[in-house]
This record gives sequence, C-alpha cells and structure tokens, in this order.
Amino acid sequence: MRQVHRAGEKCFIDYCGPTVPIIDVQTGEINQANVFVGVLGASSYTYAEATMTQSQAHWIESHVRMFEYFGGVTEILVPDNLKSGVTKADKYEPVLNASYQHLATHYKTAIIPARPYKPKDKSKAEVGVQVVERWIMARLRHQEFFSLSELNKAIRCLLVKLNQRPFKKLPGCRLSAFEQLDKPA
Repeated sequence: MRQVHRAGEKCFIDYCGPTVPIIDVQTGEINQANVFVGVLGASSYTYAEATMTQSQAHWIESHVRMFEYFGGVTEILVPDNLKSGVTKADKYEPVLNASYQHLATHYKTAIIPARPYKPKDKSKAEVGVQVVERWIMARLRHQEFFSLSELNKAIRCLLVKLNQRPFKKLPGCRLSAFEQLDKPA
C-alpha cells in the first residue's frame, strides 16, 4: 500500500549498513566511519553525513546538523530502534533515550520509532539508505580518506548532486520537491 506523506510532517532516520574506511595518517590504522541518513517524507530530500560511531553523542549531533541542512524540523521523527535513540524497543510503548527525548522537546518535535521488525514503517529511510549507498558510498569506494571532515566534504558534494538528480517517474528532483513542499512547511 502506498503511503502518502504530508509536507513537513515526517523525517525518516537510519544508518547505512556498510561503513567507509578512514586511514589514520600517523599510525596507518583504519577506522570505519558510519553514515547517518535522514529523508523527508513528502519530497524524499536526503541528508547524509559520516560519523565515527553510532554513539548517543554522534546520533544527537547528526540530528542537529540535519535540522540545519533542512533549515527546520519536521513534526515527527521516525528513527530505527537504534540504542542511541531508543532504550527499549516496543511495538506499543517504546522507551526513548533521555537525551534524545530532550532533543525532541527542545526542537518541539515528536519521536515515533518504527516498530521492531516492521521495515515498512520507515520505508523512506530504507530507500534513502539504499540510494545513499548506491549513489554516494559506491562512488567513494575507491578513494582514500584521512579524516572525517575530508570524507564529509566528499559526501556533501555528492549529496548536492543526488538531491538535484531528476526523478525517474515524477517531474523535477528532490531539491525542487523540497523547495515546493517541505521547505514552506
């Protein structure tokens, strides 16, 4: 069944499965960076950035940068049941992490985690993650990165192109849909 999303209503959030290697210049050690993805419901406008971990601090900071990128906050956040955001996943009464709840209170938004084992609840996030993996991470796979900021700069450049890429079955692109639907809301 096709879901219809109102403008400015929901933002779907998840991390990509694959990671991106970052090489420590001094030791040669390779650390794996995680890629955070946020997708607006109505326009499919996408945000992505790399973080060193999926810790609570990085989770919260990624949300703040995502809100800045979008230029606002949606009415509802729909995250996956990541431990950094949801302390206890439950079909009816999930328990949110205290810091995540404070973020929601501060930005005057609601958090409704996807039900466990129900990927259709956050299908926009699943598709957004897939698009980021194919359109951004796949293009970066042969490059070497020596810092998180260098990786995020490359992601941001490709993210702009992704959001300007024309839809296949609809007129316009994610950016034009965002400017027409989500941005005013």
